Amino acid sequence: MSESASASASASASASASPFPFPREYHFPPFFTPQPNLTTHHAQLAKWSALILSYARHHRLFKLSVSTASQTDLFHNARLRRRLSLPDIHEVLEFMRKDGRAEFAASGAGKDVVFVYWKKPDEWAALIEKYVDDTAQRGSVLTVYEMSEGEGTMGTELHGLDHDVLLKALNILVKKGKAQVFGSDDSLGVKFF
Repeated sequence: MSESASASASASASASASPFPFPREYHFPPFFTPQPNLTTHHAQLAKWSALILSYARHHRLFKLSVSTASQTDLFHNARLRRRLSLPDIHEVLEFMRKDGRAEFAASGAGKDVVFVYWKKPDEWAALIEKYVDDTAQRGSVLTVYEMSEGEGTMGTELHGLDHDVLLKALNILVKKGKAQVFGSDDSLGVKFF
């Protein structure tokens, strides 16, 4: 994970006002051990997926560094002295990837950095489109920075949206002919149609 992504994940996690309410399975030791029965194992993967998505939503995390996250309370229950192993974490993330809820970053980090889609990019695209309509900005040009960090997004779900996730959502709108992205990396603009 890049330093900025790492810092934003830390800032988002510490910004959460209330502690994360772990589900009851998290306090059950076998939850941290892969179950041999296929049906039970599938249910276990689904529960881990739901836990990761809820945790990421609660802390507004958009990316996880697997090596760093494996040391956090998400995958390590200190009270039980149980931890989900790295291969098991990767299995859960692969399960999530097949469901469209995770995507490994294309950077040179291999399979360490993963996007966690508690809202899929097309769901973010729909929220962006709704925001543009609600604020009567069709035909307007907004900067990418303004869309996630600007005063106009304060109090909306878009405020603090990860830059890469925002670009993925905008690309969906571009493919639908509803937006055009232009400019260079440090000053991207978006026109909405």
